[in-house]
Amino acid sequence: MPHTAPKKVFTHREILVILSGLMTGMLLAALDQTIVSTALKSIVEDFNGLSHYTWVVTAYLLTSTASTPLYGKISDIYGRRPVFQFAIVTFLLGSFLAGASQNMTQLIATRALQGLGAGGLMALTFVIIGDIVSPRERGRYQGYFGAVWGLSSVAGPLLGGFFSDHHTILGVTGWRWIFYINLPFGIAALLITSAVLHLPKSDRKHTIDYFGALLIVLAVSSLLLAISYAGPTFGWTEFKTLILFLLSVVLTGAFILWEGRAVEPILPLVLFKNHTFSLTSIVSFIVGAGMFGAIVMLPLYLQVVKGDSATAAGLKLIPLMLGIVSMSIFSGKRISQTGRYKIYPIVGLSVMTVGLLLMSTLSITTSFPVLAIYAILIGAGLGLSMQTIVIALQNSIEMRDMGVGVSANTFFRSLGGSVGTAIFGSILGARLATNLSSGFAELAKANPQAAAAITPQQIAGLKENTALISTLPPVVKETVLNAFVNSFHAVFLSAAPILALGALLMLTMKELPMRQAGEQAAPPTLE
Repeated sequence: MPHTAPKKVFTHREILVILSGLMTGMLLAALDQTIVSTALKSIVEDFNGLSHYTWVVTAYLLTSTASTPLYGKISDIYGRRPVFQFAIVTFLLGSFLAGASQNMTQLIATRALQGLGAGGLMALTFVIIGDIVSPRERGRYQGYFGAVWGLSSVAGPLLGGFFSDHHTILGVTGWRWIFYINLPFGIAALLITSAVLHLPKSDRKHTIDYFGALLIVLAVSSLLLAISYAGPTFGWTEFKTLILFLLSVVLTGAFILWEGRAVEPILPLVLFKNHTFSLTSIVSFIVGAGMFGAIVMLPLYLQVVKGDSATAAGLKLIPLMLGIVSMSIFSGKRISQTGRYKIYPIVGLSVMTVGLLLMSTLSITTSFPVLAIYAILIGAGLGLSMQTIVIALQNSIEMRDMGVGVSANTFFRSLGGSVGTAIFGSILGARLATNLSSGFAELAKANPQAAAAITPQQIAGLKENTALISTLPPVVKETVLNAFVNSFHAVFLSAAPILALGALLMLTMKELPMRQAGEQAAPPTLE
């Protein structure tokens, strides 16, 4: 099928106006990921649900991941604006219901609804950029979205900390405002997009691959249930866990077979013939896993081990933001100036690997300046990698595949975040149980009287409610904190080699000349 160039070339001013609406929508999704991180400790203490800590994040990531590929295809049929606004409304409904949750089950379910909307906000933002901006100029504008991520990485934890540190605000439990704060932002996003987001619909006839979407949702759900629930609860070699893993494999196989025969597949297998698409999909998965591993675990370390309030923990994430913002803007401008992009994700993933390895040296007494250096490295690596990978993909595919291609890339990054959060949460829980057991065994030998001051029931309670730590005698408290620190070490050490693999894979990417407006991508290659 011949390539169809964009019907209109937008001016810089017009692009900035459209970006204002897109950035407001993306801020909703990005802010929600970070605003929850510092407030989760208060939430799980209210609901006694530390064992379900990561599911509050995983449920959101699961539905956003599973819905992402659909949004590109549906927006091809009904237009970008109505589908983008549907995503905003769905997200806001989930936010309102999450704020009204009365237990962990309700919170997890409503977070899943939020994720359904967030999948559209994340995917369509990059799809629309691909519609209106040439790859050569895209770095210039996508740097702004790196700044949105950076802003959310500071404003989110600060707001989350502020709300959760207050028992009530206007008669409502403090942490519930982390969801209610989305409402005015969402209304603003709806107003802005209604006014400025006017893009033509595709003139091609489309069908939606509902069965393919169902298969991928079930496959991803089975995998995440096995990793984050069945394995830690029943054991990794137990029948229930193995069945879920097997079901995920079977459903994935069925999805691949179905996509090969679907009229308009949700994830066209032909795209994988494009070396850049295949490579960026894998690396996006890796970046997603590493990113959420760091963002979810770092606030927990600050609050549990360092004893920081939620607000203080949010402030201490500012170095992470500085790294993301500065390197996103720097790399975006350099790509637009030089047309070269391959080096940035290679350096970025390498820097993130170093940052995570350094995080594995954290202790009870690690000073904030030292932690800040480690956080800057991780943020800088994200800033160099995340947007650049999308630019490389957009430069390698044709305009007619832009919606499904970019949505697929966002899908793999979200899938990486979902799987990474589930795996790292399971690692944290498993290592914590082991480290607490061994720590108290050593304490019993060295100081039997101190060890006798805490009962097995209290030890078990620490796995669900970290507020109990402050009530422990100093010697016992040190044992518990060391168990947490060693458990965090296991998480960071698990994430580092995954990111190192991503850097090695990026070395194999072929750097294509950056296209100008209206130019067609190179045909798929079997490199």
